[in-house]
Amino acid sequence: MKRLVSLLIAAAMTVTMTSCGIGRHRQAKTEDGKDRIVRVDTSKEGDNELSVLVWDENFNVPALKAAEKAYQKKDPDFKLDIIEISEAEDIQDAVTLAGLNNDYSELSDIVLFQDHSFNRFYKDYTNAWRDLSGADINWRDFSNEKVSYSTENGVHYGVPLDNATAVCAYRTDLLKRAGYTIDDMTGITWDRFDEIGKKVYEKTGKYLLSINADDNALPYMMMQAEGESFFKDGRPYFADNEGLIRVVDTIVKLARDNVLYMTDDYAEYTDQTIKGDMVAGVMNGNWIIPTIEQVGDNSGNWAITSLPTFSGKEGYASNGGSSLYITSACSKKDLAEDFLAYTFGGGEGSKETYDAALEKGGIVTTYIPAGKSKVYSKGVRYFNDQPIYKKVVDMSTKVQSVEQNDYHYTARQQISFAIRNVIDGADTKKALQDAEDQVNFSMGYSN
Repeated sequence: MKRLVSLLIAAAMTVTMTSCGIGRHRQAKTEDGKDRIVRVDTSKEGDNELSVLVWDENFNVPALKAAEKAYQKKDPDFKLDIIEISEAEDIQDAVTLAGLNNDYSELSDIVLFQDHSFNRFYKDYTNAWRDLSGADINWRDFSNEKVSYSTENGVHYGVPLDNATAVCAYRTDLLKRAGYTIDDMTGITWDRFDEIGKKVYEKTGKYLLSINADDNALPYMMMQAEGESFFKDGRPYFADNEGLIRVVDTIVKLARDNVLYMTDDYAEYTDQTIKGDMVAGVMNGNWIIPTIEQVGDNSGNWAITSLPTFSGKEGYASNGGSSLYITSACSKKDLAEDFLAYTFGGGEGSKETYDAALEKGGIVTTYIPAGKSKVYSKGVRYFNDQPIYKKVVDMSTKVQSVEQNDYHYTARQQISFAIRNVIDGADTKKALQDAEDQVNFSMGYSN
């Protein structure tokens, strides 16, 4: 309700655009400098122009600029109007407002949308999206798990942008002080992870891992690495889910053993534990790599590998990610399809686009052939010359698709609360039942 009230207030305000940077990149702002609902008049665009709504000037915007430059080799008159807002939720608000008014005409031609959120917005506002049936894209060249987020009833609606494959990154210098190498962290059980973590803490005073306990992604990644989900047949599946019970009990044990440090919010997670040098390891979507690299003194002392699992085989998961979608406001669907196919969809401009997106913004693709380029294959000095980006693309092909749900983030938050309760002494099954009840209530189920 709070979000909806903010949305309606924002909708009543006048939106103005102020220039930012150079070229066609601008930020949507009001007089007080706060981002608001963005309305785009696509009727004023030229025949060779498309508008796109994105967030994150340092991550997503460079990728779109790279795509614009690449497509201009095919069409020198092409222009991409890149409109930047502050958060992914602002784009969701714009689609929500358009849907409530049953008028999608003021959306941009293309929007960037979070993978875990698209399913709900497709169901609620089906008419907001144009299918990509006519696009010249070989979908088999992308990670199956990634493409599954933007596919509804066998129809593709989105073109993948960033790769959210999870990595386990470790400080090899700290592992060495405890008597281990990166190979000792590869293909191990969670019990072995706990043993190593206790030794690392004993020898170095560092935790082997930290998580943001306010919005805990670790249970989801652990479950996906096992090929399991929080949901079953569209409903939350917590209390009777033996896999989830095992995951929660493992996380609690890691926390009690000083192997896992739990922060109260995301800022503490990044600034104090990772950049603040409290941990010997990080487990998250590979978009966390630029955060790790901000500590210059640790250059050359990191390496990445796969996730632990309960069986000891190498585990693969993802966390986050987004894709590009053509909205029903787009009157130049053929141009939009060709632009996306040519740049991000595996066309002639994809190598240039993906190489530049990685070098200038840190975006890693799920387009499998991109992993063979020289840019992706070269070693990264910070990670002791390990070709980490080639490895991430390869890992993305091994991530299993598990049942997704519109209430993914709600489930994550409630499971986070359950984990805190168990650490404080609550019974695991009871805590998960309470969490399941809360998600059922949010979904409109009585029990």
